[in-house]
Amino acid sequence: MFIRYAICAITFGASAAHADVWTFETPSENIQCVVGEGAESSDLTCTIIERGGAPPLPKPATCASDWGHTFYMADRGPAEILCERTSRDKGGFDRAEYGVTGEFGGFTCFSSTKGLRCENLDGHGFFLSRRRQEVF
Repeated sequence: MFIRYAICAITFGASAAHADVWTFETPSENIQCVVGEGAESSDLTCTIIERGGAPPLPKPATCASDWGHTFYMADRGPAEILCERTSRDKGGFDRAEYGVTGEFGGFTCFSSTKGLRCENLDGHGFFLSRRRQEVF
């Protein structure tokens, strides 16, 4: 459950030698995220499986794979779109119920019926919904 991860992040963040990885998804199972937290930093990768509209950034000429589905950020610095094959595996993730905010590993994510908004310690992040994706 989404709130449990916030508690785990606080517990695991206290251990300098401990690294952890966990997952969550929105109730629609359309947005799936993986959080990795280490002793010095953390990262977050979220994939929107089915999306509409144009990607928030133009596809680079060097990208020969899927574009506009997978979003990445570290706990500091700007968010990015990754050029990689989109996994369409809808299962095995804990649920981030709508209306819940999770704080973990340098990130705050809010799951709502409008989409998923995640932000890092520097205020960078992304918003993902089936109709719209945004990097800020």
